[in-house]
Amino acid sequence: MAVHAIRRAEDLGPALIDGLARGTCRVTLAPELLAGLAVSRAETLADLAGDQPVYGVNTGMGALADVRLDAAARDRHQNTLMAGRAVGSAPWLRRTQARAMLAVRLRTLLHPAAGASPELCRFLADLLDADVVPAVPAGGSGAAGEIIPLAHLGAAVLGSGQVLDARGEAVDAGPALAAAGLGPRSFAAKEGVAFLEGVPGLTGCAVLAGRDARLLVAQVVVVFSAAQALVHASRDPLHPALGHGDDELLAVLAASRELRGDGPVRALQAPVSFRVTAPALAVVMRAVDGLDAAVRRALTGVTDSPAHVDGRFIGTAGFAGTDLTAAAGALTTALVHLGEVGTARLHRLLDDRITGLPRQLSDAPGLHAGMAAVHKRAVGVAHRLRRFAVPALVGAMETSTGQEDVQSFGFEAAECLTVAVDGLRDILACELLAVHQAGVLGGPPAGVAEAVTTALGQVAGILPAGAGDRPFGRDLDKIIELLTAGWARNAPSALAPWSSHAR
Repeated sequence: MAVHAIRRAEDLGPALIDGLARGTCRVTLAPELLAGLAVSRAETLADLAGDQPVYGVNTGMGALADVRLDAAARDRHQNTLMAGRAVGSAPWLRRTQARAMLAVRLRTLLHPAAGASPELCRFLADLLDADVVPAVPAGGSGAAGEIIPLAHLGAAVLGSGQVLDARGEAVDAGPALAAAGLGPRSFAAKEGVAFLEGVPGLTGCAVLAGRDARLLVAQVVVVFSAAQALVHASRDPLHPALGHGDDELLAVLAASRELRGDGPVRALQAPVSFRVTAPALAVVMRAVDGLDAAVRRALTGVTDSPAHVDGRFIGTAGFAGTDLTAAAGALTTALVHLGEVGTARLHRLLDDRITGLPRQLSDAPGLHAGMAAVHKRAVGVAHRLRRFAVPALVGAMETSTGQEDVQSFGFEAAECLTVAVDGLRDILACELLAVHQAGVLGGPPAGVAEAVTTALGQVAGILPAGAGDRPFGRDLDKIIELLTAGWARNAPSALAPWSSHAR
């Protein structure tokens, strides 16, 4: 496994965060980075030595910010910040998502404005290295930022919270830390409030979802190209002139022409779902790029509040996550639409008038249902996705007796985006199974590129022989696993620079 030395905060970018989340790499904090953290920590402590009120350090939080704490209370405050705010429960973030959140929390604490100690940052790196994964609630976060989920993350650091075992079940953090050779760690002055600020949960989930969406775009192009060949669709909607002024659409059209090949054309116009797939893919590509840009801003900007800037502790809106929530919502909408388009294409594949194949892609129409129920599964998934397409950014409510009167609901945006990614993959698996079934019944799609033929051969290699009715849900489970593992990632070479781009 590759080990990356982090010499400056910028080294821990989205690509490494993704690798840390999925367990494909490790990081170490270089001596020069730790030395810089020691300097910013010393400056923070020096500026805390006065008697000025500093939010969350020598005062309460939220509506209690006007309450000054005495010395005894200040000594306990950074740890007790976690206890009363860890109010969530299952379902938990997936292990990959919680690791991504932890990696982003580490990245943002490397910013001098956080004033975190090198010891705390090294401890978070050790948690990742030891695969100690905090149990973080996936929902129920109605704070202005991510205070509730971050309190669970912090409670795991303290040893009083919970972590996830290998099965994703929550267990006590203390024994897990001990087993990893890590003792519980307390938060020193300002470290607790710094730990609770920002949007590392949404940022981490956005990193993962963005990369998953890039893979799905490439896979949709492959399946779409095979489906085009099966219905003998006209290549007119793929003409390069139609992408004038739209770089993303140009790339999709080029990839689709490459894979569609020169197979026969049956009708002057294919159904609309086939003609609008390329523009729908281009919208997803732009939304992914927009989300990645918002991630970069979240990683490099000041997300702490109060932030230590120019010797002062200033309140910020870095905890809000409005930018990321909006970008996640845009991608969610684009993915849901692409799923609906795919569901429509799948329905057309069942129509013998369009394909010339047996009705419902059944080997024995009447006796066997063929792909009819598979399409109905896709319809159910597509309908469910619509309920997650409502922008999470809408719906602010007052809390903290009016002190926190607006939220961006970043965790809800992350949930919607995750559901949309999973749902599109499910719908695509249904369409891919139908493409396979069509190939069994009528032979492989004519004229498609060798990359498509190879990719479809990989699908055939994991499925039972024959086209008779069987529990197709088991087939879909295998196909979803294949898609998740990266099936056909590089098949559309015209999209390779985009789909494999780690920003």
